[in-house]
Amino acid sequence: MALFCLCLVQTTMAVENNYQVGVGIYDITGPAAEVNLFGYASSDQFSTGIRDRQWSRAFVIAEPGSEENRVVFVSVDQGAVFQGVTQGVLKKLKARYGNLYNDDNLIISATHTHGGAGGHSHYALYNVTAEGFVQQTYDATVEGIFQSIVRAHESLAPGRILINRGELWNASANRSMPAYENNVDADQYAAIDPEMTVLRFIQGEDRDIGMISWFPVHAVSLPMTNTLLSSDNKGVAQYLFEKRMGSSYTGENVYVAAFAQTNAGDMTPNLNLNGTGPGATPDESNQIIGERQFDKAWTLFQGATEQLQGGLAVQHRYVDMSSVTVNDQFTGQGEQTTCVAALGYAFASGTEDGRGPLFEEGQQESEAFWEGITGMVMPPTAEQTACQAPKPILLATGNVQPYPWTPDVLPVSIMKIGSLGLLAVPGEFTVMAGRRIRQTVESVEGTGLSHTVLAGYSNAYAGYVTTREEYDKQHYEGASTHFGPWTLAAYRQSFARLAESLADSSMDPWAGESEPVPDDLSDDQVVYYDKPVVHDQAPVFKSIGQTVQEANSTYQKGDHVQVKFWSGHPRNDLKTMASFLKVQRYDNGQWSTVARDRDLETHYTWQRIDGFWGTSHAIIDWFIPHDTPSGTYRIVHEGVYKEAWTFLMKPYQGASKAFQVQ
Repeated sequence: MALFCLCLVQTTMAVENNYQVGVGIYDITGPAAEVNLFGYASSDQFSTGIRDRQWSRAFVIAEPGSEENRVVFVSVDQGAVFQGVTQGVLKKLKARYGNLYNDDNLIISATHTHGGAGGHSHYALYNVTAEGFVQQTYDATVEGIFQSIVRAHESLAPGRILINRGELWNASANRSMPAYENNVDADQYAAIDPEMTVLRFIQGEDRDIGMISWFPVHAVSLPMTNTLLSSDNKGVAQYLFEKRMGSSYTGENVYVAAFAQTNAGDMTPNLNLNGTGPGATPDESNQIIGERQFDKAWTLFQGATEQLQGGLAVQHRYVDMSSVTVNDQFTGQGEQTTCVAALGYAFASGTEDGRGPLFEEGQQESEAFWEGITGMVMPPTAEQTACQAPKPILLATGNVQPYPWTPDVLPVSIMKIGSLGLLAVPGEFTVMAGRRIRQTVESVEGTGLSHTVLAGYSNAYAGYVTTREEYDKQHYEGASTHFGPWTLAAYRQSFARLAESLADSSMDPWAGESEPVPDDLSDDQVVYYDKPVVHDQAPVFKSIGQTVQEANSTYQKGDHVQVKFWSGHPRNDLKTMASFLKVQRYDNGQWSTVARDRDLETHYTWQRIDGFWGTSHAIIDWFIPHDTPSGTYRIVHEGVYKEAWTFLMKPYQGASKAFQVQ
C-alpha cells in the first residue's frame, strides 16, 4: 500500500504552491448505548454499539503572507450540524485563537448519517425522541470538531488544491417524483443530481494530504432498525479512500478524505424506492453505495489537473427566515413573505426510506383530532395558517415560548476558494432547490466563481427546503419546509445579495437592515434524559472482562468470529480516539493490532443482561477479510466499569483464547 501511494503522488506535476493548506481528523463518536439515534425520529432506535466510528474532518486554507485571511471547511459524520454545536465550537476556537476563526470563515457540514447518537440540539424538536438533551453527545461532538480544526491548523504548510468534476449515475434516486415532476422545468434536467466535485489537497512538491468529495445522496442505506453507531454509506466511502491512502488516523501518517453532503433532500441511496436496494441486505446496500461513491471519487482524484487559483473571500449573513420579505424577482408572483415555522401532516408520514405510522404524503387537509392534540402545545395562528397554505399545520414549532422548538435566525454564506464557491445552507435542499440556488449565484457577474457547490446541512439545521412547486404537493419534504412556500425564494434572495457583495465588497445589499443575532440557548437546556450508569458488575465467581463465549480454535478466511465478554457500560468512557475492541495478530513474539471498532470488518455490540445487578455483555464480531494473512489471532475487549459500592471508574481488559486463521 505504501509503495502504491508513493507511486501515485510521484505522478503529480510540481507546480507553484499558492496556498497554505492543512488537514485534521478527530473522533466524534457519541455514547454507544442507550441513546437515541438522530435522523429517523424513531423512539425505538437506541444505540447498542458501534458499526464504525464517526469523525470530524477539517480542512484549513490560508493565503500565504496573510495570517488573517483563511477559511475552514469541516465535514462531520452526523445527521445535522445544530446551531448550538457551531456556537460551542466557535467558543472553543475563540478561547484558543482569538478572532482568527469565526462564524464568517467557518463551514461545518454534516454528512447526514442517520446512525449517529442524538440529543445534542439546543432546540427541542430534534431532541424529542432522544428524551431530551444529551450532554455527552453534545460534548463529544463539539470537542471532536474543535480538535479536528486544531490539527488542521497545526499542519498548515505551503500547498495547492486541484479540482475535478464528473457524474455518478448509479448511487441515488429521487424518492419524491410527484413533487419533483411538479416543477415547471422538471423536464429540462435529470431527476437526480449526478454531479460529483472533488478537491485534491497537496503539500510541498508531491505530498497528498487530503480530499473532499461532494455528492448528493442521503446517508440512509442502513434502516431505522439499525442500532449500531455508523457513518452509513458516506462512511464506507471515506474509510475506503483513507485506507487506500494508507492513513493511520491517529499516527503521523494521517490522510483525511471527506465525502461531504450537498443538495440531498430528495436523493435516496435505496434504489428500489422502498427503503431497500441495490443490495439484498442493508449491509450489502450500504457497502455498494459507499463503494460507488469511492470509485468515482478515486477516478476524479487521480484525474484532477485544474489548480484552484485566486484569493480567499467570505460573505456571511444571519437571516431571520421567519419574516423575510421577498421581492418579485425571486417569487414571480409579486412581493411575498416567509412564515413563522410550522410542520405539516406529511412531516409525520416519513419517507420511502422509513415510513411513519399515522399519516401519508400529500395530505393537505387538517384533522380535528390532531388539531386538538397539538394545539394544546403549539396552536397555530390564523395568519400562520394562511401563510403556510397549502400546508395543513401539524406542529407550529415557531410559536412555542419562551423559545421556538426550531431555530429561525439562520446563517447563510459563500466561501470563495479561488474560482470555487461553497454555498453553505442550514438545511436539506432538494435537488431542484439546490440547482436554483447555484443558478442564482452563478448569474451574478464579477464574483470570480467558475465552480459552485451547495454545502448542505451547514452551521445550523432547520429542516427541508423545496421549490415552490414541490411545496404545493406536500410530500414529506414540502411538509418539512419550515418557513412556508416562499422559503427557497428567500434563500435565493439572500444568496443573490451575498454574491453581489462578493463581486463588489463596497456595496451593502442589506443597507438599512439590522442583522439579527441567533439565540444562544446553551444555558437553557433542561436535561430530561435520565438513564444513569448506576454500577457495573459480573455475576458471582465471574469478573468483568472475562469471556462468556469463546472463539473457536480455527477459522477460514471469510468466516465470522464472535466472542462475548462480561463488560462495563460504554457510556463510562466513549473510548474517543481509541477502541472498545482490538483484533490482534501474533507475530515475532508479540501481539499487534490489525483491526479496531472503526474498521468495517468489526462490530461492537453492548447488551444489557440485568439492570438491577448491573450485568452486561460486550459482543465482538470480526468478519475475517478474504485477504487476511494466515496466522494466530485473538480478540481483545477494553472498557471502563463503574464499581459497585465505591462507584469508582476502573479500566479493564479481556482477551479471547488464540485461534488460527487459515
